[in-house]
Amino acid sequence: MNDFFGGLMAAVLALFSPAGPAGFTGYIEADYVYVAPVSAGRITEIAVVEGQTVAEGDLLLVLDQSQQQALLSAAEARVAAARATLENLETGSRSEELDVIRASLGKAEADLGLAKTNLMRSEQLEKAGSVSAAKVEVDRNALASAEAQVNQLKAQLAVAELPARSGQQVAAEANLAAAEADAEGARIDFAERQVHAPAAGVIEKLYYAAGEVAAVGTPIASILPARALEARFFVPETARSSLSVGQAVTVTCDGCADMAATVVHIASEAQTTPPVIYSTEERSRLVYLVEARLDDAAKLQPGQPVTVLP
Repeated sequence: MNDFFGGLMAAVLALFSPAGPAGFTGYIEADYVYVAPVSAGRITEIAVVEGQTVAEGDLLLVLDQSQQQALLSAAEARVAAARATLENLETGSRSEELDVIRASLGKAEADLGLAKTNLMRSEQLEKAGSVSAAKVEVDRNALASAEAQVNQLKAQLAVAELPARSGQQVAAEANLAAAEADAEGARIDFAERQVHAPAAGVIEKLYYAAGEVAAVGTPIASILPARALEARFFVPETARSSLSVGQAVTVTCDGCADMAATVVHIASEAQTTPPVIYSTEERSRLVYLVEARLDDAAKLQPGQPVTVLP
């Protein structure tokens, strides 16, 4: 309930419902919990309906997760690659891996010899006019590719035979730590696409429907927790000192039994200040807002008028 309504209610009560033996007049107000996503997105699923009772942590709705899923998969792949690199540096290349590289190098050297033979034959046939210059160029490129493959495998074999250096391991460990941090961030982003109830209570209102786009920080649902109803009533200046925070009061309404409540707040300033001179006779027209938390609200609804007995 906004300040304007509260002020208007105070003015009406000050004029027509002064305090007396019958108690103080007020109304029921709810302390709602508003649920909002931490990132914007299209709502793909709503798991609750208005009026449903939920427990803390229950799933309320799901935002589109396709982009976050892709980012998470990429981050986890980088973690796997970084871990494999580090393990390889820590253990060194196994003899089986060296054998594979040597076998690949042997095949590459054989391909290189064949490429040289093919180029020599093509050059001789070109001189005899039996093949075109284009064929010679193709064989020359094949020879260059074979030589590059041999050089690459020789370098790879030389590196594999070297022991890992401490600096390389430190760098690999740092890369793994960074990759794991990125993956954890991606997991958090993915998890936040599912919005859960921050408190137990009743779903009072859903502000979006499936398919709509929810904005960051904009409430998508409101929850009325247990014991979230309170009686707000107004007392004149002359009776304000008779109440204190923590004091037990009784709340009643038309057609309901007496309910226990506890005063949790007393306003330090007047809720409504009529345009009068502050004299002894006029002070009783000033009213102060008091809030009392109900132990059991039964079937009371926000906005319902009540009477509070001290």
